[in-house]
Formats: sequence, C-alpha cells, structure tokens
Amino acid sequence: MTLFNHNIKPNQITRSWYLVDASDKVLGRIATRIADILRGKHQPYFSPQWDMGDYVIVTNAVKVKLTSNKDDTKIYYRHTGYPGGIRSETAGELRARKPEELIIRAVRRMLPKNRLSRQIIKKLFVYAGETHPHGKRKFEKLNL
Repeated sequence: MTLFNHNIKPNQITRSWYLVDASDKVLGRIATRIADILRGKHQPYFSPQWDMGDYVIVTNAVKVKLTSNKDDTKIYYRHTGYPGGIRSETAGELRARKPEELIIRAVRRMLPKNRLSRQIIKKLFVYAGETHPHGKRKFEKLNL
C-alpha cells in the first residue's frame, strides 16, 4: 500500500510563478534548474507524460555568464532550408543581437524532443533587462 496518490491529473495541480535573476549566473547551471521547474520534476507528483510544471520568468538575460571563452568559441548553427543555407553565429554575437535567445535555446535543448516540450517551453518568459510585464503576481524567488 502506498502512502501517496501518484495518479494525479493535470487539472488537479496548481501552478506557481518563479522569478529568476540571471545576472552573474552560469548559463548551463541556470538552464538545468529552469528546465526541471518547467517540466515539474521538483514536484512530488511528477509524471513525465503530462505538463505538470510551473511558470518561470528570467530577468537580466544580458548579464548571464558563459564559462571559459565560450563567447568567442561556442557556435550556434541554423539552416535556412535552401542548398548552402547554413548560418552560424557565436554566442557573443547572439548575445549582442538577442540576449534572451541564449537562455531559451539552452533550456529548449534540455527538454524532451516531442510535442509536450513545445507546450512546456511556452511557460518560459525571458527578458534582457531588469523589468518584466507580468505585473504584481505572487512570485517565488529561485535562488541558484
């Protein structure tokens, strides 16, 4: 006999909002924690087939740290779909152009590659600066 009911349905959970300040935090370490919260792995009733996670707001994406000299050596690739259409840019160029994308890409690649991850990533909100448009919700600060 088990003490806990592990057959919880998605409509029975309550979602929390977490606020993360990314300034002077290492990108990979912050991304793993965010991915776990988005999936709901921190909950005692985690089920991998359902979206059980919470919302995460990340501020100060411009100030996130990369270890070593990854600003110059880490390369992000994408393909346009046309012959010879491979495009690449370094992490430093991506940070200068769109700093939110560094965190979004790191978290997205830590999620499972299926339809559920496309639903989960919609609960992640990343902002380059200090402010965010989510008002005065009740946030839990996430200390990393």
